[in-house]
Amino acid sequence: MIGSLHIKNVGIIDDISINLNEGFNVFTGETGAGKTLIIDSLQILAGGRFSKEIIRYGEKSSFIEMLVYLNEEEYIISREVNISGRNICKINGRLTTVNELKKFMKKVIDIHGQQDNQTILEASSHIKFLDDYIGEKISLLKEKYLEKYNRYTQIKEELKKNYGDDKEKQRKLDLLNYQLNEIKEANLYEGEEEELDEKIKKVLNSEKIQKNLEESHYKLEEGILSELNIIIRNLEKVSNFDKCYEKTLSQIQSAYYDLEESERELYNYKENIYFDEEERINIESRIDLIQNLKRKYGNNITEIINYMKSVESQLTEIENMSDYIEKIKIEKKEIEKVLNELSQKIHEIRVEFSKKMSSEINKELEDLEMKNARFTVKIETREEFNINGKDNIEFLIQTNIGETEKPLIKIASGGEMSRIMLGIKKVLADVDKVPILIFDEIDTGISGIAAKKVGTKMKEISKNHQVICVTHLAQIAAKGDYNYFIQKEVKNNKTNTKIKQLDEESLLKEIARIATGEINEISIKHAKELRKENVA
Repeated sequence: MIGSLHIKNVGIIDDISINLNEGFNVFTGETGAGKTLIIDSLQILAGGRFSKEIIRYGEKSSFIEMLVYLNEEEYIISREVNISGRNICKINGRLTTVNELKKFMKKVIDIHGQQDNQTILEASSHIKFLDDYIGEKISLLKEKYLEKYNRYTQIKEELKKNYGDDKEKQRKLDLLNYQLNEIKEANLYEGEEEELDEKIKKVLNSEKIQKNLEESHYKLEEGILSELNIIIRNLEKVSNFDKCYEKTLSQIQSAYYDLEESERELYNYKENIYFDEEERINIESRIDLIQNLKRKYGNNITEIINYMKSVESQLTEIENMSDYIEKIKIEKKEIEKVLNELSQKIHEIRVEFSKKMSSEINKELEDLEMKNARFTVKIETREEFNINGKDNIEFLIQTNIGETEKPLIKIASGGEMSRIMLGIKKVLADVDKVPILIFDEIDTGISGIAAKKVGTKMKEISKNHQVICVTHLAQIAAKGDYNYFIQKEVKNNKTNTKIKQLDEESLLKEIARIATGEINEISIKHAKELRKENVA
């Protein structure tokens, strides 16, 4: 049980401490006084998410701490949340992670609010409710099943990845062979792109090149070389008169021979330049082919060739993997056999306990003024394995005689939903070991006799669990073993939440206020009648 709770800087709560007791603890107070903030604080302490907006305005952090008694041992659990998002969680002074805190608190507190009514409407959550009800008898089987199921899904993924599926394997082989043949047939080689770029430039500019080569050759042959020839003959006539003339002659002769060689090269160039339409088409087709391969397999020829090598490697790997694939296929069949056996046992247990659970919940619904309601657990078996076996489970309800059973989401009103959820919680509370149950305004949509029955049901639960309840109904408040009044006050231009445990006289006034909105002789008398029923 929770012995004490300390909350600091949460919403309008400045700094409050609450001493709680065994049995049925009831919180009442005006709307907006901070009742829900106390439940929010417990959710944060249980490892739940928090929003920065929950930190009291002007403060940098919130702090929540509680003393819990579990199996005759004391535990001090605390959590500090900072506006920066940093968390400090502790269990008995030892730092722990939020996930570790959540795992620990899951065995300590079960918080039920209006959002849980939405949870029970989701068929996907129904299998958990049933399995929680069954308890250890199914949990051990599910552990064995889950171990095998995890390996089963691992093998399926491995077969998929390694082409263990025959159709997938053939599809992959066809694709890889197509890619390999496409690249091989292209017969690419390093540097080919550069060569093609040079060729296409020459082909597209052949007329321009030829014109300039011819003009350059003519100028060199008929102009420069002819003039240099004259200069050389002139210098030859005087070279014997001075060594410097001879040196210059030698330099000019050397230049002449070089230019003569260039002239011959220019002649060959111009003679070999021609415009061939077919060659242009062939070069452009080749360039288009390479561009198409680049779009598929790489940014350049080197990358395409490397991709081809990778494809060859994959083909070899797939072909050489046959033995391993066959081995894990055999393992998969063996696991499927075990999974079928375990899922069948799990199914039989669920069928057995679903009838028992339905019967107990129907009894609880009858006690909660839903006498004509009929709750049923529908179990269907599917072919495929899933994390919970082969079963698909859905809760059905018939609220009136003569109607057909329908999913909860299509039937239940808010008041009915609150009672159905409470009925399930009551049945689960009888089998689970969570010592603390918290109910946050689950009385929505009910009044009169139904409200009284809900209060009685929570009172029953509190015989074996500590129950903490936030309520607006006098019928429920009157059932409390310990009642707490929550109010807000303004001090120094700041709103603060205050809480106090009510004595019997104060409690009667609070019940009267909740019931009629007034505190007078008649409402006090009515409050006393409600309390007498509680004592009885």
